[in-house]
Amino acid sequence: MVGSAADEPAAVDLDQVEADIAALVADAGVTHQTDQISGIVRTALGMGRDQTERLNLKIANFALAEMREAFEIFQPYIKTPKVTIFGSARTRPDDPVYHQTFAVAEAIAANGWMVVTGAGPGTMQAAMEGAGLERSLGVSIRLPFEAEANQIIAGDPKLVSMKYFFTRKLMLVKESLGFVAMPGGFGTLDEIVEVLTLQQTGKAVPTPIVLLDATDDTYWHGFRDFVQDEMVTRGLVSSDDMTRVHITDDPADATREIMQFWRNYDSLRWVGKRLVLRLHSEPTVDEVASLNERFDWMLAEGRIETTGPLPPEVSGADKVDLPRLVLTLDQWKVGSLHQLIRAINDLDSAPSSIGHPPLPD
Repeated sequence: MVGSAADEPAAVDLDQVEADIAALVADAGVTHQTDQISGIVRTALGMGRDQTERLNLKIANFALAEMREAFEIFQPYIKTPKVTIFGSARTRPDDPVYHQTFAVAEAIAANGWMVVTGAGPGTMQAAMEGAGLERSLGVSIRLPFEAEANQIIAGDPKLVSMKYFFTRKLMLVKESLGFVAMPGGFGTLDEIVEVLTLQQTGKAVPTPIVLLDATDDTYWHGFRDFVQDEMVTRGLVSSDDMTRVHITDDPADATREIMQFWRNYDSLRWVGKRLVLRLHSEPTVDEVASLNERFDWMLAEGRIETTGPLPPEVSGADKVDLPRLVLTLDQWKVGSLHQLIRAINDLDSAPSSIGHPPLPD
């Protein structure tokens, strides 16, 4: 009988359960982030008491196992900056897109960065050929009609194979400080549009996004025209939303866009309603005045000002040595932050060298 008392989980002593969880974590030898590990155990037990259906439990179980494996594979490279390259598995070696992908991956790797791809054939293989095995990380998907991984990365310890697209997309996005999308099909569009959505909504921090065409190709310009003609005109997205992307058919220009993004800008943090931008060089008084003149339309109130670390940053020892700008951003202008960041990177006071991406201490 659905909903009968016999189906209800037995009453338990929650205090004893908490003690048992703590003991289990300790007995397993876990000493790192024990509160989070205990939370995972608590959630799993809750799903059991909820009588979650077996299929849903399998999804949760497999997803957690996949994330564990992926986190372990990426961990040794946590201090190496990464760019994810999206593109089609169907791109042939004689396609100009293949050669463009090779070239941009080669240039990115030459700057000391690693390249992350979906590890399949086509564009993904071209990226790994360009970057070289040593600077390639692969996140493959198990499909019935496609080889598990391309010949460059197959069998390498820097490859993780995923059952689910959502865990794969997490790892293709989570670790990267820049994105390059090559012409591709539904999968490629799905991936790059998700990146755009995450940054548009503020669920991901700003990073450089490059849409790279083959020479004189129109693929990404056509995409931009569709967004403008069919989405912006209907009020479905803001006219500023596409300013966060850089469209080019030059691999050197694509690489420069990514490296330049991190020239002066380091990171951001929200402190209440205030947005704090952490930089590598402090702007001059005149430069701050110029930024206010150019970007006052982004502000909900007040002005862009220099500041020291705010109290929550101090208490968390959060990059307290870096100079800062603080502003109250109009929440509807989050998608326009790239314009301000590019302007900050172009200031005369910015470092002369480029490429200072924020990495874990």
